[in-house]
Amino acid sequence: MSFKILAIGDICGPTALEYLKSRLWAIRKQYGADLVIANGENCAEPNGIDKASAQALFESGVDVITTGNHVFRKTSVHSYLDDEAYLLRPLNFPSATPGHGDCIIKINGYRVLCLNVLGSAYMDSSMCPFEAVERALDRNEGAYDFAILDIHAEATGEKRAIGYNFADRLSVCFGTHTHVQTNDACILEGRCAYVTDIGMVGAIDSILGVKKERVIYKLKTKMLAKFDFADGEIEGNGAIFEIDESTKKATLCRVIKF
Repeated sequence: MSFKILAIGDICGPTALEYLKSRLWAIRKQYGADLVIANGENCAEPNGIDKASAQALFESGVDVITTGNHVFRKTSVHSYLDDEAYLLRPLNFPSATPGHGDCIIKINGYRVLCLNVLGSAYMDSSMCPFEAVERALDRNEGAYDFAILDIHAEATGEKRAIGYNFADRLSVCFGTHTHVQTNDACILEGRCAYVTDIGMVGAIDSILGVKKERVIYKLKTKMLAKFDFADGEIEGNGAIFEIDESTKKATLCRVIKF
């Protein structure tokens, strides 16, 4: 028997959120997912996440929401981060910031530890991501059956290094933030499913979900530009993972589009 996990990449804007709302229950059924985890840090306009968008994700079929460097953009979400167990912010923000970076969710008799961490390369994290994950795993030792980590990071090498470092303690490790799905799905050390970045849910005709002209203008002129989410046809990116229920080792790791 296997435990199946559907992970969904960064959701880019309200239109992408509506796209996911209309399809997720069918996608979840299609893949037989026991657990759905999605990165929601960009699902509100102009970016960040708020209570309404988080609740919409939960109602759509998401079990656990991870975030990243934009998580605190909406001040209205700060108290909700404290109150909602299954809405995570990265582990390695200062302890005084709202929210928490890990949770244990019980599904089908299993205790699944979900972790969220921010990379250190080109990112504003206060604690080493390796140290933050180590502390969370130690703190929850004995309280979970298998663990899943979302690494919200810029550098591909840093993501892969974190994956290898914790391959003996994680069953699933995937990256978010770059919005570009990578072609390196694999099983590290024969036990930990790994993908450097699972991609995004956003407009196809865009630059990372943002209107092309805004990004091009900023890059060409070095001037400030408002990064509005692009319109048009939406595509979803994510990954499917399977864990052997007896060994707690990953047996399948595959990126998907929907």
